[in-house]
Amino acid sequence: MPNFSVEDQAMMLAALQLALNAKGIADPNPSVGCIITKDHEIIGRGFTQEPGHHHAEIMALQDAQRQGQGLEGATVYVTLEPCCHFGKTPPCTQALIAAKVAKVVIAAIDPNPLVAGKGVAELRHHGILVDTGLFELEAMMQNLGFMKRMKEGLPWVRLKMAASIDGITALPNGQSQWITSQEARADGHVWRAQASALLTGIGTVAADNPQMNVRGTLINNQPLRAIIDSHLDIALDAKILHNGRSMIFCASPEKITLDTKFKVLKDLNVQVVQMPNEFGKVDLPGVMRYLAQEHSANEVHVEAGYKLNGSLLRENCIDELLLYFSPMLLGQGAGLANLGPLESLPEIKSWKFLDQQLIGTDLRLRLMKAI
Repeated sequence: MPNFSVEDQAMMLAALQLALNAKGIADPNPSVGCIITKDHEIIGRGFTQEPGHHHAEIMALQDAQRQGQGLEGATVYVTLEPCCHFGKTPPCTQALIAAKVAKVVIAAIDPNPLVAGKGVAELRHHGILVDTGLFELEAMMQNLGFMKRMKEGLPWVRLKMAASIDGITALPNGQSQWITSQEARADGHVWRAQASALLTGIGTVAADNPQMNVRGTLINNQPLRAIIDSHLDIALDAKILHNGRSMIFCASPEKITLDTKFKVLKDLNVQVVQMPNEFGKVDLPGVMRYLAQEHSANEVHVEAGYKLNGSLLRENCIDELLLYFSPMLLGQGAGLANLGPLESLPEIKSWKFLDQQLIGTDLRLRLMKAI
């Protein structure tokens, strides 16, 4: 591991902060930040733009050039390894080489097989000093979905749940709006905004008729909306089918003979995907793999009822829990997830806390699946 200086650490932390600006606009590309320094002064800043537009390194190089700064001999701090292949944009490595920078400090290696160390090798081949691993974990945490999709062909799946402090998500009559505060609901939209796809179940659609979109947060494109609906029971006037991209995962081929419904769904540009498992339900792990491979989904954000929550947890589809607890006691009602009775403690899946924060009057907890 290189011996990073205090200045190195400060510059990479600044680059990581810049990368946050790419959340909600760069997807399905990773969120990357870049800082360029010369003579111990910052001369360029940038973060990844929307797909097809400039990556963080190019934005930072152009920022320096606009200020009339010379780039020869500069040091570049970037949160993810520069790309070295032609995609929708030219390779960032070529731009750095052409600029004659002296050194590139990289937080994390890009797991994309088209890069995966090749960017580092190309820079070094052209005489540029390259150091890696500075705040690597922090950079990877910023791009959990991209990292997982590149390595496993699966998205990072975040399950959002809102409940009273005794774990009740809805009253016995099904009423659940609103258990948590307005501030907590607004925070939930921030998490929706960074997702590639928003997923819910037919139970939630039937009970709440949600729009299932991002509101109150500026984004370039609304995430794809996905519905788990085994028997294609969804009402054609459901809000989730309108004003945005939607798709339905169903299971029962014998029910998929509703020509009129299919025609209307097609007219609404709603894709229907049959993905049954051996029990006649939707193959939930298959859904996640489909979203990653067919729609380049890095993060899937789930807001559903306790039945689908339980199924996703039982089938090991969830990577992260996003929990909002309201300071009230509701007594009886629906719980967080229908997991069924367990016979012994070793059956229980463990989670580890990532952070906790007061949001309005509510407590927000984030947990990640323990390895």
